[in-house]
Amino acid sequence: MKAAPSRAADPKAGTLGDLSERARAIFRDIVEAYLATGEPVGSRTLARHGGLNLSAASIRNVMQDLEELGLLAAPHTSAGRMPTERGLRLFVDAMMQVSEPSPEETAAIEAEARASGASLEDVLARTTSALSGLAQCAAVVVAPKADAVIRQLNLVPLAPGRILSVLVGADGTVENRILELAEPLPAAAIQQAEAYMNARLSGMTLADAAARLKAEIASGRAELDRLTAGLVEEGLAAWSRDASGPVLIVRGQAHLLDSADVDRARLLLEELETKAQLARLLDEARAADALKIFIGAETKLFALSGSSVVAAPYRSADGRVVGVVGVIGPTRLNYARVVPMVDFTASRLSRLMGQA
Repeated sequence: MKAAPSRAADPKAGTLGDLSERARAIFRDIVEAYLATGEPVGSRTLARHGGLNLSAASIRNVMQDLEELGLLAAPHTSAGRMPTERGLRLFVDAMMQVSEPSPEETAAIEAEARASGASLEDVLARTTSALSGLAQCAAVVVAPKADAVIRQLNLVPLAPGRILSVLVGADGTVENRILELAEPLPAAAIQQAEAYMNARLSGMTLADAAARLKAEIASGRAELDRLTAGLVEEGLAAWSRDASGPVLIVRGQAHLLDSADVDRARLLLEELETKAQLARLLDEARAADALKIFIGAETKLFALSGSSVVAAPYRSADGRVVGVVGVIGPTRLNYARVVPMVDFTASRLSRLMGQA
């Protein structure tokens, strides 16, 4: 499993080739300790517990070199070092070793993905909640929105050129749209449009209904005048525009409040409310062939909170990408554990979509 890089490498950044074996070992120990504790790591700690067989002074010299390469930073309140976002990027791209999710983790995800008697959207939401609980982060899924099946369509005149369109779906849902027409229509044309839609299009999806209308108009079988046909087309187009967008489901935001940095957690919660921007960010993972990792300021959305996103696309039975699943949390995510967990969840959702 290989994660797709999220940004072009910074030419000024340190690369793996810039590091000696000693520097790599020290850098890896610092990053792993920081990801485990969230605290800066000091040279004495590494000398005592790192298994490096080096003096604290030797380790400090290497840490200074790593800092000059932009891979480590020294908070002003501590003599220890912590990885920069650039350092984390180098670690996850070139040094991180991941393993398969545990049987307990896969079983928890499988249990929700196999839930019977629930809608696809509900299964996706439950699976995402399971991923959130396992990763102890917020989790997100971009779910394909099912094309509504028409049971009944009603057209209610409100004012000249304004009509309320009421769609009753086969699942019992009722939604309203306001149609703004280029020119007013007589009541007879509105009634004819409503009668045609209910007689000819009931039981069809919006996409299939639009295709039938187009075919019947082209063949002369629609038996509609120009104004009435235009109203039917505009009504179907209004519903189709809204029905085609994906559904964004976010679960587990409360896990973010467990962070030691409460201010950053609050910023992240505010950023998660900007769902349009979050959907655009996840579109980058949707377009990728593999899992993607976004770290901190690599995305404008999470630049303030310094958060990370691990996301992977999932596919339909024909291999087409239909959605994205991932987790969102602080930059000190346990990437080695979270990455394979997200990858497994995406794989399981792909299997679910193949069965749908």
